[in-house]
Amino acid sequence: MAQVKICGVNAPDALHAAVDGGADFIGLVFYPPSPRAVTPEQARELAGFAGARVKKVGLLVDPEDVTIERILAHVKLDMLQLHGSETPGRVAAIKKRFGLPVMKVIKVAVAADLDGAAVFEPVADWLLFDGVPPKDKKGALPGGNAARFDWTLLKGRKFTLPWMLSGGLTPENVAEAIRISGATCVDVSSGVETAPGRKDPAKIAAFIRAAKKAG
Repeated sequence: MAQVKICGVNAPDALHAAVDGGADFIGLVFYPPSPRAVTPEQARELAGFAGARVKKVGLLVDPEDVTIERILAHVKLDMLQLHGSETPGRVAAIKKRFGLPVMKVIKVAVAADLDGAAVFEPVADWLLFDGVPPKDKKGALPGGNAARFDWTLLKGRKFTLPWMLSGGLTPENVAEAIRISGATCVDVSSGVETAPGRKDPAKIAAFIRAAKKAG
């Protein structure tokens, strides 16, 4: 049974759909340019609805310490997801200072990109493999672009950390993605939306069912 992370949750109906559907993680985006972004105050309210039923992951992009401090002053998170150009040293420093597990995102276009995970394995707790933002897409974000990569690149690869597959996943293709890549945890954002930043509870439920059935 695959684990599931619903990322970019920014409204109570999406939160309840994720929790009631059996998601294992929810992602709260603290990156203001994203249409899925929440404030620390909004995140606190959503986390309160979720309780302890799911792990709450805060997505940040090259954050400064003061930014993380402000977020954690408002909301209790279970993990920090670093989706920018953070170095291994920066990952280690964030983990040490804030005492939370850290997930580092590795952006993948070709097989060689997976090799970049090695330098983060000693300092992170999770890896997340996502597609490279499209160069021709105006206003492309660090993530949430529905940027799918070749799932066969992950087939048979071994990592010392648990990892998630992301990028272009939908309720319709997640089972195939799990089968091809060998992923035991999948992450979705735009694939369960009707518009950027607007989650569809029915799509969330369908995605979770498909992933749980496939894993």
